[in-house]
Amino acid sequence: MGVGATPGPLARGPWTADQVRVRWRETQFTPPAAATAVADAALDALRDRGSPTDDGLSARMASFEAAPDRLELELEPVRWSLRLAIEGAEGISALCVVRDADGRWLAGRRAAWVASWPGRWALGAGGAVDLGESPVQTLARELHEEWSVAAQRLTAEALVRLPSGLVLLVGMARLDAGAQVTMDAEHETYAWWPPDIGEWPAEADEPLRRMAGLLLS
Repeated sequence: MGVGATPGPLARGPWTADQVRVRWRETQFTPPAAATAVADAALDALRDRGSPTDDGLSARMASFEAAPDRLELELEPVRWSLRLAIEGAEGISALCVVRDADGRWLAGRRAAWVASWPGRWALGAGGAVDLGESPVQTLARELHEEWSVAAQRLTAEALVRLPSGLVLLVGMARLDAGAQVTMDAEHETYAWWPPDIGEWPAEADEPLRRMAGLLLS
């Protein structure tokens, strides 16, 4: 089916890594000229505030099919910077929510120079899907790049469309007891929030609580 335009959950898992199947189109997505101009300006603004961002190719979700035992994604190459445009390519990214052996949630405050959620708290790790990559591979890669840790168990939990148009493959990483995380330069600080969402601190804003609630439902 097509991606659709309404924000909210598109499909609900969980799916194991081998149940997520990806097919890449050979042709690159062609955006409207207005979206390209907005993306160019947004990229320049990012660089002006110190971001080392490079504008390579990422992924756009053209269609998907979901069932309890599988998730099939059709992706096409697209300029990464188009996700910075209000009316752009509706790219796909991966969000790897992380919980430790005690059920606590890993949260990090993003650095001011990053492209997504600058200066705000976010759950786990996340980022754009690289060309030729499966979003499940993105989950594991971002977890390692941002927190220098590997999951004891990793599942794809949901496909969600954000109000911005961006589609997220949301995964859940469970860590071994005693696993240690080391944050990267994209974060200013981090914390382990309690298992009970109702006990989260004030900096845990409503979008984060809704995302965690979706994973618990």
